[in-house]
Amino acid sequence: MVAASAQAILETEVRELVRRRGIDPVVEPEAVAALIDEAIGEYRDRSINAALPHLGDAEVTGRALLDALAGFGPLQPLLDDPEVEEIWINEPGRVFVARRGRSELTNLILGEEQVAELVERMLRPTGRRIDLSTPFVDAMLPDGSRLHVVIPQITRRHAAVNIRKFAVGLRGLDDLVATGSLTDRAARFLEASVVAGLNVLVAGGTQAGKTTMLNALCAAIPGRERVITVEEVFELSLSAPDVVSMQTRQPNLEGTGEIPLRRLVKEALRMRPSRLIVGEVRQEECLDLLIALNSGLPGMCTLHANSAREALVKMCTLPLLAGENVSASLVVVGQCSHPDDAHFSAVAA
Repeated sequence: MVAASAQAILETEVRELVRRRGIDPVVEPEAVAALIDEAIGEYRDRSINAALPHLGDAEVTGRALLDALAGFGPLQPLLDDPEVEEIWINEPGRVFVARRGRSELTNLILGEEQVAELVERMLRPTGRRIDLSTPFVDAMLPDGSRLHVVIPQITRRHAAVNIRKFAVGLRGLDDLVATGSLTDRAARFLEASVVAGLNVLVAGGTQAGKTTMLNALCAAIPGRERVITVEEVFELSLSAPDVVSMQTRQPNLEGTGEIPLRRLVKEALRMRPSRLIVGEVRQEECLDLLIALNSGLPGMCTLHANSAREALVKMCTLPLLAGENVSASLVVVGQCSHPDDAHFSAVAA
């Protein structure tokens, strides 16, 4: 308890130093760390002649201060834990994590204001917002993790927060082979399919690894190609030399300025792409994607489906959402007269 009081004093002092020097903790964590070391050193010197609370372990205190000021407070240790795959908050007193596919209730207890402050801090660098007019938000954290938040009155009482961590280290098909997620023979086939310019659809359920698989497939794209990626929220991380990445935009406070995924697919076609990558196809943007792919532009995307066959059927169904004048015959003719004849190489993740 005493050490916590010392930490509180130091946190107040460092926050004041950050404010005075105009440091952005999110952008300049190294500068914040230097200030913390400086403040801890001065605190030790003052504690010799002043009646100050005992500091305790300086390294532990320093780490806690850095998490509070430049990180995401009590959630930061969970974000740093490589075994934690996902974090979600059902209410301030019920924080869960997923390890090896199994959910666990943690002993972390947060306050209502603390959760709201953490959400605001996470959204600040993304330029996205959440309020009564926009009660849902998707965003990407600095480490690549995906954030999803829903607030009351959509939820019953408390904000629901989900943080899905990015699979670090799985950058290519060989990495998937090394982890046992893919056979070497399958990896070589998929690599050849990508190099040959086939259209690839990655299908699977929630948390099946669709985005990880798509990211690994993108690593096989030849370096001479110009790649355009469009996503609802930035999740893909391509190392190709010629890449342009775009994400959707929410409407502003006046309800205007929204840029949906369908608009991005159309804009991508004006950017001289050699390959079009759509993070995930959910709605009517599927029609524009099919039109683009049917014009000879190779592409890849992900889709929620239980199997490769069902994914192909869904690709022929989603375009119907584009408007009443879009019929099933319009979509199927020239795309796939039968799911087995589709112009897609479908991969079930």
